[in-house]
Amino acid sequence: MLAPQSTQKRELKNVDRDLNRDDMETRRLSAARDLLNGVSQSLVARRYGVSRTTASRWSRSIVVKGVDGMRKRRATGRPSRLTADQVDAIRTMYLDGASAYGFSSDRWTTGRLAEAIEHRFGIRYDQDHVGRLMHKFGLREPKFVYAPVATAFAAPGALVSARV
Repeated sequence: MLAPQSTQKRELKNVDRDLNRDDMETRRLSAARDLLNGVSQSLVARRYGVSRTTASRWSRSIVVKGVDGMRKRRATGRPSRLTADQVDAIRTMYLDGASAYGFSSDRWTTGRLAEAIEHRFGIRYDQDHVGRLMHKFGLREPKFVYAPVATAFAAPGALVSARV
């Protein structure tokens, strides 16, 4: 019985990764409505796939700041060094292929794209960060594909991650 619960908890933790900032705000505002209508923090946590600590924090925020405290705030963090036009240009570069930018084949690697970005825009990125940018810009498929695989350690039909 413990395995399904732990799998369910893992799935709930991954929900946030699939939500954008607007979706998260909608979830918080719906939860705020429930909390104001007397729904318990525990039930709100289960209903919206968050921890009880998060539901408690939301409840405190409503008491202190009101429902407006649940609205999204400006994103923190360092602003992008690339403009929207530069991002569009990187997408075009990617579609043109690496050989159009002096490389021996059309295959883009993170190192090649980092080099091309630095050459064209004078912005140096580490190749690991370029990989994240490629994913963010929709230029890269996820590395992992989840498919049912039977192994000696998993029940038949269980979902096991496999590297492509």
